[in-house]
Amino acid sequence: MTDDPAQSRVGALGGTDARGQPAEKLNVYRLDPVAQLDDPRWDNAPNHGVVRVRALSPADARIVAAEAEIDFVDIDAKPGDGTTTDSASAFRDEKLYSVSLENETEQPGKRGLI
Repeated sequence: MTDDPAQSRVGALGGTDARGQPAEKLNVYRLDPVAQLDDPRWDNAPNHGVVRVRALSPADARIVAAEAEIDFVDIDAKPGDGTTTDSASAFRDEKLYSVSLENETEQPGKRGLI
C-alpha cells in the first residue's frame, strides 16, 4: 500500500507540520445553546452556555467542546469502573447546541477551547 500525499493519514487530525504549526487550518467556532431551559434534554446533560473553540470543522468543534467536559471516569462519581460519558455530551446534540463559524481566517493557536 502506498501513501497518498493528498489524503491525510489516520491519526493525523490536529497534527503539526515540520515547523510546529497546525497541519490543517483551524477556525473559530461558536456553540450556542438553542433549546429552551425547560427542555427535558437538559436533564441528561448540563447547559454550559456559549462556548468558543478552535477546531477543524463544525463537527470537530462539537468534539473539541465535548472533550473539554469533565468525564465521570475523571472524578470519583458514578458511573465508574471505566464507563465514559463522552458520547452523552450536550455539545454533540444538534437540538441542544448549534455550531456556527465565527471566524474563517486561520487562527493561531492549538485545537481546543478558547
